[in-house]
Amino acid sequence: MDTLTIAKLRVGAWCVDTALGEMTRDGASVRLDPRTLRLLLCLTGRAGETVSADELLGQVWPGVVVTPDSVYQAIASLRRLLGDDAKQASYIVTVPRQGYRMVAAVGPWIEPGELAPGDIDAVLPPSAQHAGVAARPLPTPRSRRAFMLAASIPVVAGIAFWMSGTQPTKAVPSANTQAAQYQQSIAVLPFSDLTDGMGHETFADGMTEELIGRFSKIPGFRVPAPTSSFYYKGKQKPVADIARELGVAYILDGSVRKSGSTLRVAARLIKADNGFIIWSETYDKPVDDLLMVQDDIAGAVTKALKATISNGAGAAQSGTAPAS
Repeated sequence: MDTLTIAKLRVGAWCVDTALGEMTRDGASVRLDPRTLRLLLCLTGRAGETVSADELLGQVWPGVVVTPDSVYQAIASLRRLLGDDAKQASYIVTVPRQGYRMVAAVGPWIEPGELAPGDIDAVLPPSAQHAGVAARPLPTPRSRRAFMLAASIPVVAGIAFWMSGTQPTKAVPSANTQAAQYQQSIAVLPFSDLTDGMGHETFADGMTEELIGRFSKIPGFRVPAPTSSFYYKGKQKPVADIARELGVAYILDGSVRKSGSTLRVAARLIKADNGFIIWSETYDKPVDDLLMVQDDIAGAVTKALKATISNGAGAAQSGTAPAS
């Protein structure tokens, strides 16, 4: 199947919009960066087959010199987005010393309700059948017409509710409530790898994900998912613009440097509305257990973040300068 030419693709329970670069499931939307989307399409295009790391390197990173570890990291990131478990995979199976195989049902996306009992069954790759993935039948012209007629009623009703700006079962939050929720929001931008040869990009990305995970556990805090944050990796864009697009009041960014056997991780907290740094710190750790380093620094930054914001550090401190 040439999944590259399908506008909307079904991958297991996900609807993948290849034009918009995002996938949705149960009303939740996840944005895919171009590399991740290309990786997903490479695997779905050969669903049920084992695709080697070398093949993925050639198709996902054409003309770029990267190591097989980049494939491993990209697969791990894609699994997290899909909600997959490597130990009990329902989407991507690792074939030891051979590569990776997409085992979820793959095909053109068909809107729910368009199907009728007795329609033709969708064809699944043998590996997906063994994995116990349920097939979704393909529609018949009769079921398609019935679906379009029935679907028009809730669509019109939904548009009416949307235009009125209300929901029938939900109260509209007050202005004070919305302002309080906005102030309790922060995005973690990808940490920059400033080491010689940029050989610690994986550590920097891991540091970013660790902080996102820690911040998301703070009661009342709203934190954009890693996919949203990593969309801005390598992009030169004003902090205020990024914060507005992500809908957050604070931005945390940082960098990783190395000297001998010591890693220095710098972090800074920026107030989005004025671009001023309201807190910054550096952490020096020995390079002996990178996971422990990530854990220690994430814990320290989280503690400092809660203290800084809870103490009302909304206004820029005197002597601080806007972030670049």
